[in-house]
Amino acid sequence: MTTAPHPLLATARALADDLLAPHAARVDREVVPASHLAAIRSSGLLGVSAPVEYGGAGAPDAVAREVQEILAGACCSTWFVQTQHHSPVRMLARSALPMRERLLGPLATGELLAGIAFAHVRSFPRVPVRVTAERGGRRFDGRVPWYTGWGLNDVMLLAGVSEQDEVVFAFTEAREQPGLRASEPMRLAALTAARTVSLELDGLWLPEEAVVLRTPREQFALVDRPRNTNASPAVFGVAYAALRVLEEGGEAGTAAALRGPLDEVRGQAYALADHPVPDERIAERLALKTRSYDLMRAATTAAVVAGGGRAVGLDRTAQRLFREGMFLLVQGQTVEVRRAHLDALARL
Repeated sequence: MTTAPHPLLATARALADDLLAPHAARVDREVVPASHLAAIRSSGLLGVSAPVEYGGAGAPDAVAREVQEILAGACCSTWFVQTQHHSPVRMLARSALPMRERLLGPLATGELLAGIAFAHVRSFPRVPVRVTAERGGRRFDGRVPWYTGWGLNDVMLLAGVSEQDEVVFAFTEAREQPGLRASEPMRLAALTAARTVSLELDGLWLPEEAVVLRTPREQFALVDRPRNTNASPAVFGVAYAALRVLEEGGEAGTAAALRGPLDEVRGQAYALADHPVPDERIAERLALKTRSYDLMRAATTAAVVAGGGRAVGLDRTAQRLFREGMFLLVQGQTVEVRRAHLDALARL
C-alpha cells in the first residue's frame, strides 16, 4: 500500500514552477516582492509544521523538508525569507506561555510572517545581545549581526543571554522602534534580495508576556546542535535545480552521474534527521552535511561549465545557482560545522 503525496507538496511545486522560478533572475537583482510573499502566505505553506488546531497542516518533518527543497531550488532568496518563519512556529507549538495563544494561529495561517534574530547566541562565550530584567519586562542591548526579511516580515523572534546564563526568546514587531534600529540592507554576493540587515539594540524593552522561552544556555546548545549538524534541504534543492540546468542544456549524462550520489546522500541525511535521538551520531551527520556541500558544489559548477561564457550572464540560471550555493556553504554556520567542512576540504 502506497501513501498519497501530501497536498502541500503539489502546492509548493505549482508555486515554484508558475511563480518563483520564472521570476528568480529578476528577484535576484532586486528584492523579494510582496506578491511572492502574499502567494506563500495564502498557500498554506507557512503552516506546514503548525498544529492543525491552530490552522496549520501538522505535516510530518519529511514533508516540511521537501517543501523547503522545492522553494530553495526555485528561488533561493524567496526561500530564505520564508524559511525564517518556521522556527518561531515550531517554538510556539512547544510553548505553554500566553504568546502561543496570541501568535500561533496568525503565524500558522500566514496572516503574520515571522523573522528570527537568534543565531548570535551560538557565539558564546561572546554575548552580542544581553538581556536584563527591567520594569516587569526584559531589556535587550547589543547588536544582532544578521536579520533577514527586514521590511518584508511582520514580527521577529529575538533572543539574548541573561546575566543568569539563560537564553531568553521574545517576540516583537519587525520595525524600528525605541531601542531598535536597523542598518541599510546589506549588499551580498547572493541573496541580497532577502533584505538582510544588522540590528542595533539600545534598551529595547519588551513586556514579560512577549517572552516565549527561557532556557539555560547549555540546554539551548544541546537542542540547537543537531539543527546545525544536519544537512540543509536547501542544499539539495539548489543541487537538483543545477542538475535540471544540465539536462536542459543537453548534458543528461553528467546530470545522471551526479544525481545518483546526491540521491544517496539525501536519503542518508534525512534518515539521520529523523533519528529518535537528535544529538547522537554527530560525526556522521557532519560528514553527510559536508558531502552534500561537495555534491552541490559539483552540480552548480557543472552547470556553469556546461553553459560556457554565456553561463556567467546575470540573466542565466547557472551563475545564480552557483552563487546561491556559495551562500548556503556558510548559512547557519557554527564553529563545529566550519571545522568539519574545512577538514573535509583539506583532504581533497
